[in-house]
Amino acid sequence: MFPNLDIDFIIFGVMPYVALTVLLVGSIARYERDPFTWKSSSSQLLRRKQLVWGSILFHVGILTVFFGHLVGLFTPVWVLDAIGIPYALKQWMAVLIGGPAGIAALIGATMLLHRRLFDARIRVTSSYPDIIIMVLIWLQLATGLLTITQTLQHMDGAEMVRFMTWSQSIVTWNINAWATVIDVHWLYKLHIFLGLLITILFPFTRLVHMISGFVAPFRYLFRSGYQIVRSRRSEVLPSRKSTAAPQARAAGPQKAPGAQPAE
Repeated sequence: MFPNLDIDFIIFGVMPYVALTVLLVGSIARYERDPFTWKSSSSQLLRRKQLVWGSILFHVGILTVFFGHLVGLFTPVWVLDAIGIPYALKQWMAVLIGGPAGIAALIGATMLLHRRLFDARIRVTSSYPDIIIMVLIWLQLATGLLTITQTLQHMDGAEMVRFMTWSQSIVTWNINAWATVIDVHWLYKLHIFLGLLITILFPFTRLVHMISGFVAPFRYLFRSGYQIVRSRRSEVLPSRKSTAAPQARAAGPQKAPGAQPAE
């Protein structure tokens, strides 16, 4: 039933399902077990200028690349045919939009990684998962830009259609999906492997805060609960005064620290 367990079958046939399972189960388990770790652990008080520029370049670039991959890989081929978008045009759009976005994200990631590795104070506050995931993202961006050298040799869109078919076959549980991309260039294979590895590590790193960015607007729109309001009052409310007064009288007069009894 199963082909020989070679490296291509493991990466393209098995690893996607492992990655998606770990992503889903791990994220839920972390939120239920350690909800207070569901954050990015910002270090913005240290080397703020480098953080701001690096963060803007990285986030704008990585979000553009992410949604570009999401739309590009999971849009059915028949939709492109129905709309009349040539495969070559879609390929050029991927290069002209994804290329600059990838460069911006790589520059931003380099600034953030340099800041985290070479600033002693930030290094102390960084965990090994923080460093490892940043290195993997940097490598993922670098290999993604290097794949452009191969993409430019196949501007007819044939390679793009192969990756679209593979991605959509994974979602539809086609066990033979891996055979679609078995003979692509090794740069593509490395890029896909790193992407799946990052997906597996996602629930156990600071990247989980990305989910909050997508879910938070819906939680605030549809949740039922209380609204916390910060008051600008300079005096204690009467109800609090009436409650605090008996407690103060029962406690008796308090001595000032270091005060000596009168002789």
